[in-house]
Amino acid sequence: MHTVWKGAISFGLVHVPVKMFSATEDKDISMRYIHKECGSPLSYVRKCPVCDKEVEWEEIGKGYEYEKGKFVMFDKEELEQISGQADKNIVILDFVDLQEIDPIYFQKTYYLSPDQAGSNAYKLLMNAMKDTGKIGIAQISIRSKSSLAAIRVLDECLAVETMFYPDEIRPIAQVPNLPGQEEVKEKELTMAKMLIEQLSTPFDAAKYTDQYRERLLDLIQHKVAGEEVRIAPKQPQTNVVDLMAALQASIEAVKPVVTDPGPGTPGPAPAKKRPTRKPAAPTAQQAVAGDDISPAPVKKRRSTAKRKET
Repeated sequence: MHTVWKGAISFGLVHVPVKMFSATEDKDISMRYIHKECGSPLSYVRKCPVCDKEVEWEEIGKGYEYEKGKFVMFDKEELEQISGQADKNIVILDFVDLQEIDPIYFQKTYYLSPDQAGSNAYKLLMNAMKDTGKIGIAQISIRSKSSLAAIRVLDECLAVETMFYPDEIRPIAQVPNLPGQEEVKEKELTMAKMLIEQLSTPFDAAKYTDQYRERLLDLIQHKVAGEEVRIAPKQPQTNVVDLMAALQASIEAVKPVVTDPGPGTPGPAPAKKRPTRKPAAPTAQQAVAGDDISPAPVKKRRSTAKRKET
């Protein structure tokens, strides 16, 4: 892994030297812009419109436009100094419970490993956070970008989650067309809950794949091989008019399928005593409709054995 940052974690007077590594990687398939006329890839040139020449990286600075066409300039050292990037310290401000933080605050995950002779302090912090169930909230500057950070234990490793500041989260009140106080129909709500229960399962990240990337890679291979590929357009979905019918169809579609065990598979052991027949369970539609489903009276079977004459 490539080291993206070196510094230290500080909590109280304890100093933990660490190295930082990206925990995730972007697997998007990159494409370049091509000139259709000749097939050549296009290049981007940093050109000054006044001097009419290409500008090298060492000649480029940063500036803030406070009025139209007027800028204040900043050196790299100035930005590093005010961002706190120069001292390379992650100072833990508070310890909190992870469930108190809404996921909307999280940005990107990094791994931390002990640097130099910091293994003992690293292990101490990790075990103390494990035992207390707490995570650390700190401030960090990476590549001149200041952000909040949550330091937590991930397996046997310390991880840093960069976070947005509260004023960077847009208020929900700005979201247009949110539903008002209208109440949903009780029958539809019951069906929706049943559907959620049918689809509920333990989270397994390995079962989810990037289907777009897989289809794109397959398409690239066909095009490299010189094959002509035509993709049929998907039929547009029609608006669902009957919500109850859609919910019922969804529940029926996700019901578990009982498969035939096949020949040679031992069947269930014979029952010693015939159980009393129970009434059939109501269907989802009947349960929602509140139909009164009473069991049919069970007729007594006549005994075929003849009574002995006394």
